[in-house]
Parts: sequence; C-alpha cells; structure tokens
Amino acid sequence: MRPMRLALAQINLTVGDLEGNTSLVLEYMERARQCGADVVAFPEMCLTGYPPEDLLLKPHFIARNRNEMERVVAHSQGLTAIVGFVESDGGDTYNAAAVAHHGKLAGVHRKAYLPNYGVFDEERYFKAGTESPVFLVNGIGIGINICEDIWYPVGPGLAQSMGGAELIIVINASPFNAGKLRFRERLVCTRAADYEAFVAYLNTVGGQDELVFDGGSLLSDPSGNLIARAGQFQEELLVVDIDADEVFRVSLHDPRSRRERSRGTALPEVTRVNLDGAPFTQPKPPLTPGIAPPLEPTAEVYHALVMGTRDYVHKNGFQKVVIGLSGGIDSSLVAAIAVDALGRESVMGVTMPSRYTSEASRRDAQLLAQNLGIEVIQVSIEEPFSGFLRALEGPFSSTQPGVAEENLQARSRANILLSLSNKFGWLVLTTGNKSELATGYATLAGDLSGGFAVIRDVPKTLAFELTRYRNQAAGQDIIPESVLTKPPSAELRPDQKDSDSLPPYEVLDPILKAYVEEDKSLAEIVTLGYDEATVSQVMRMVDRNEYKRRQGPVGIKITPRAFGRDRRMPIVNRYREC
Repeated sequence: MRPMRLALAQINLTVGDLEGNTSLVLEYMERARQCGADVVAFPEMCLTGYPPEDLLLKPHFIARNRNEMERVVAHSQGLTAIVGFVESDGGDTYNAAAVAHHGKLAGVHRKAYLPNYGVFDEERYFKAGTESPVFLVNGIGIGINICEDIWYPVGPGLAQSMGGAELIIVINASPFNAGKLRFRERLVCTRAADYEAFVAYLNTVGGQDELVFDGGSLLSDPSGNLIARAGQFQEELLVVDIDADEVFRVSLHDPRSRRERSRGTALPEVTRVNLDGAPFTQPKPPLTPGIAPPLEPTAEVYHALVMGTRDYVHKNGFQKVVIGLSGGIDSSLVAAIAVDALGRESVMGVTMPSRYTSEASRRDAQLLAQNLGIEVIQVSIEEPFSGFLRALEGPFSSTQPGVAEENLQARSRANILLSLSNKFGWLVLTTGNKSELATGYATLAGDLSGGFAVIRDVPKTLAFELTRYRNQAAGQDIIPESVLTKPPSAELRPDQKDSDSLPPYEVLDPILKAYVEEDKSLAEIVTLGYDEATVSQVMRMVDRNEYKRRQGPVGIKITPRAFGRDRRMPIVNRYREC
C-alpha cells in the first residue's frame, strides 16, 4: 500500500478579511495535523475570499494577500498545504493555488480556465495559467485544479493524470443553486473514471452578498465511485485515507488512458516537482469516513436562504433585523428564515395595519410572531396614508383613485421600516419574491425598499413549498395554516387579490422560468401548453420592469439564473418580441 491521509478544509470565508481568513486557515491546518493528515487543502482564493471583485484592482490588496500567504507557508511544518490565493508576477495576476510544504513554498498552480459567464467575471481580473505541475508527496503524484479547470474533459486534470498524478485536488468557490450538488457529484465521478485517479473536490461554504456557497465537498475513487462527502451549509474538515496503489490496479484493467496517450492529444505541459521529506510515519488516529446524505431539494434551498441571511447580516456587522409582518406568506417565510438564521432575539417584527387590512391578516401576523417568539410592535399607517392623500388632494382632484393611491400605503410602510432602521441600526429585510420582482408587482420606494431581499430569487409557488417544509421540520404549524390557504393579497384596496393583476401563480411561475431562466421565445412557451395572450402579458411585464429590479436590494441567488448577476438586461431597450 501507498497510503495518504487527505484533509479537505470546507470553511466559511469573508471577502477582504485577509487576516481573519488566514487565521482560519492556520486553525484548520492545526486540526489537520492533529488528525494525522499528510495533505490539507483549502478553497479557491481562500485568503481573499471569493469573489473579491474590484478589490483585485488594488495593488496593496494583492500585496497583503501575498504577505498572508507567507504566514501560511511558515506554518506548514509537518504537512503539505494547498491554499488558494491571488498571485502576481508584477505584470499579470492569476487565480492560483500555492503548495506549501514543510515551511517552504514548493510551487504554484495557476487556474487555466477562467469563467466569464453567469455570476463569474474572472477574465476582467486574471490571466490564464498554461502549466500543469504534478507534485510528488512521498512518491504520490498530486495534481491541482482550480474550479473551472475540472469542467473541461481535456484540460489540466487529464494532463496531470497522464503525467503521473494519482490524486487530483480541485479547490473551488462554486456558488449554490438548487440541484447543483448532484451535478457536481456526477462530474467529479466521471472525471475520476476518465483520469483513472482519485479526484477530491473541495468547495467553500458561506454567504457572500447574493451568493451562497454550499460546501458538499467530496472524493471519488479511480473507478468513479463516491467514497466521501461533507455536509452542506456547514464548516467541516473532511479527512479521508486513500491508497495510491488503487490507481495502478485500475489502470492495469482499463487501457483507455494508454490509448489516449497513443492518440497524441494536445495537452498542457506537465512539470513534475519532487517535494523533499521522508515519508510520514507518525501514528494516525483511526478514521470513520462517511458520505453525508444530500439534503432534499426544498430543504437545501431553505438552508441556503438561512445561511445567506445569517452571513449577510453578521458579516456586514448588523446585530438585528426588522421585518414588516403583513400576515401573508412572504413576510411569514422571511421571518421564519430570519429566526433560524439569527435567533429570535435578533428579529423585530412590525405590523402596519391600514383601513384595508383584514382581521384574518392581523390575527395571522400576531400568531406567527407568537409562534416564532419574536417581539412585535404595531405602527398604524392610517395617519401617514391620510396625510399623503390630503397633501395630494389638489393634484389628484381631477382623477379617479387607483394604483397611485394604493402605493401610498406601501410607501408609508417603507418609511416606517426605514425610520426604525435609521433610529436603531436594524437591517430591513424585504419580503418580495421572484414572481413579483419579475412582473413589477412591487412599489418603488415601497416594498422594494430595504437592506436585503431574502426571497428575491424565490418564485411564489416555491415560497409555499418552503413554508410547508419549515412547518414539517418543526412538527407543527409555526407559520399558521391559514397563511397557506388564504388567497394572496396586497390588501391595498377592498377585496384585492393578486390574481386581479397577475395570472395564477401556478401558471405564472412556469412561464417566468421559461422566459427569464431559459430564454424561451413566445412560440416556444406557447407550445408548452400556455395561452398565448397570457404568455404575451407576462413577457411584457418582465420586459418593462427592468428599471424597478435595478433599484431593489440584493438578495440570495437560489435558481440557475437570478436577476442581477446572472440576467443582465439593458434598461433602455426597445427590443420586444410581443
């Protein structure tokens, strides 16, 4: 046997916290030593946090990141550490992984494939690497990939495996969207079988602005079998023993790699770096490796929202949040998420009834607050609403009451929440969902106003699923059942229903997914079975409300294509399909 003990440090980092991130790396290096690890790996750009965006345009930021790397190298006695950082050669900048070995910098791998789509913009900052080093640690070949590198079947990983790598370590900052864990697992196991090598996929965890990183780090053997996986949405040191001789046994029975070599495939140049040092012989405590079960689809979205909320609030230095409680499903769901993320003592609820607020909504809001154990204050909007109406009586005198008067209520509520925020330092969590944001069913300087939009990327139908999940997880109706069963309403006029202005959500949400997330045309959406007039109406609402979406706060990305970083449409735009 040629054993190696590998530790994957799935840790929660903060962009720009160079010293704090480094301290966390050093802490997990010590934990890896105590576990008897030979090699410990850390996430992509772990010293800077990911994505640092235009901090990368500051030379002093890059220099300080290099200084922190030197601290890590100095503390690497007794093991080999693979650490993501930003490298600069004085002219170009690279997304890189340093190999620290026994107190020395043994080498660097530079990311070869730079993503420049969706939420990624790495070509703005980095130059692509061209070499694929293989590091020999106690005679075992290790190749390093950085995130996007592994997505290409003919890339650094294949070159490294052909150059003698028996273990490919992939360090990542791969953002969450629903279902992505399963896709990553298939990819990693496929690459391991193709490369005939162990493939370790290490992902960061935590929230950064609208992005959430879900962890779920994993290891595949050379036959493509999953042999270890860390949990999702939690920090963890995943420690696994591997036997490098298994790579040789697999290659004897499968000639594919030999045939690939004979084809003369053009691959990156491989350099072999032999790391000095005697084989590790110290006793190792026994391991009980395991495969953490993946969360069910609704559960993983809920956990993503909780982690994204917790990290946005805490990493920005807020101690408390405030939420307007309407008695509806959206504010109820946001309140439950906030309590799970921050604790009930850090969540303040505000009810703001008007002349149109139903007794059922008042009762549901109070019952929700009681079930969650949060403090609630009531501030009626009747006086400010009446004051606005009086102030505008002259200009509005020749018109019929309508949407403008309705929106004065939403703006009155926003002013109350923002004033409380201003007075007490509470962060306002807005409660609008993706269906509303897509169609413009929201009020500028009203319910669009706030500090963080928790369910901004959650379609209304999914909000119902998440609410049921939260109640099932609690074993009781924390969110009152009546909130789930009553027709959604903004309650800005008598007997108002969302369905007065929008198609039913079970019709609306699939159309929005097809148009917003999949870029399907009118004709393509109609062929899915939807009424052409309804589809046209929805498409027009989406197109004409880009200006509103730009003015709302950031929120947590949970779908493959969210508004903002993912879907970037011009506001001034005369292209229309219908």
